[in-house]
Amino acid sequence: MYYKRMIGCLLMAATISGAFAQGGTKSPYSQFGLGALGDYSQSMSRGMNGVGYGLRQGNQVNTLNPASYAGVDSLTMLFDMGLSGQTTNFKEGGVSRNASMAAFEYVAASFRAWKNVGVSFGVLPFTNVGYDYQTKSRSSETGTVSETYTGSGGLHQVFLGVGGRVVKGLSVGVNAAYLWGSIDRSVTPSASTASNSLTKKYSTNITNYKLDFGVQWEQSLSKRDQLTIGAVVGVGHNLKNTASMSIMKYNSASSKTDTTTFSVGDAMALPMSYGVGVAYKHDGRLTLAADYSLEQWGKVDIPGYQGGTYQKLSGQMKDRHRVVAGLDWTPNPMGRKYMDFVHYRVGVGYATPYYNINGQDGPKELSASIGVALPIINSYNNRSVLNISGQWVRSKADGFITENTFRINVGITFNERWFMKWKID
Repeated sequence: MYYKRMIGCLLMAATISGAFAQGGTKSPYSQFGLGALGDYSQSMSRGMNGVGYGLRQGNQVNTLNPASYAGVDSLTMLFDMGLSGQTTNFKEGGVSRNASMAAFEYVAASFRAWKNVGVSFGVLPFTNVGYDYQTKSRSSETGTVSETYTGSGGLHQVFLGVGGRVVKGLSVGVNAAYLWGSIDRSVTPSASTASNSLTKKYSTNITNYKLDFGVQWEQSLSKRDQLTIGAVVGVGHNLKNTASMSIMKYNSASSKTDTTTFSVGDAMALPMSYGVGVAYKHDGRLTLAADYSLEQWGKVDIPGYQGGTYQKLSGQMKDRHRVVAGLDWTPNPMGRKYMDFVHYRVGVGYATPYYNINGQDGPKELSASIGVALPIINSYNNRSVLNISGQWVRSKADGFITENTFRINVGITFNERWFMKWKID
């Protein structure tokens, strides 16, 4: 029976991947690099602001470190899915605007395949591109000129991961993902009295792979205290994609449009990435966790228009550093009242940008989160959980737009005893 259910879950994940909605953004900053980087965490860690390299929970999916799959409960099948809604305030030079959106974000499942070996699969966001804005008008010899910037698309990943215990306390794992998506951008000028107009369009399609390796070490400090140290490495490589640019020049006098097209091979790449994290658990009530990650985007060249041609440019990207910490607390895991089992979560984080804007640093990010996990109790299941969290993210760069995003994440972790052997007396 449970094999049929697993096949059903796989088919559901495949269906979702075919019609997968963008995690979503309306940020002008998503025009740089590969777009706004996605949140790869699931329900539990989102309430803790995305921490996860050292987390190891038998009843929660944690794709941030594939070594954690080795700790999945042997009797259950975990299925986690989440959506979000957000409102962003954009502010620049005393002008303020708001934008709102909602989207389905991820689906991930995990189960014990063999003794000390866990498997996970699902669909996660990778990057998001979505913006539509107009620059301030300026005076020129041809009249009042403005430029409209638009962009859409992003990258997604369908992954399969395996994690297993090597020796007591030590687990290793790997996530292998199929990365796919397209990114389209355009710059369209307009002039009230211009006889010519110049439109630029950029596009690329990406289909490639992504590999992440993880390791975790568990150490008991006492009967009530446990420490887990985790580390992850993401493999950097060329994405083997072609990026194209078209320049369309329209002459109103002749009513003709001349188009010049450029293309760049091996246009984009993934950087090497490294992460370390630690998690401390006390008495089943308290979990404290912290992560640090480094993504070496500074070694990645990307295409850009310079010197009258479209070519790969260096110095457009920069290394990204991220630090995040979180807390999970439940009053009494062995209690009898409903509120004894509720989890309360908080987290904070800081991240540097991974791109430059006209030679200056992009926006730095400050973030904070708060959340709860509510047990779902009914006649046949008391192990599933409804996770709700709120997150604030502030993105700010000197001389550029300041963004304040308020996001609500809702995730449901279904936890069923698919692999329990029932006895009939």
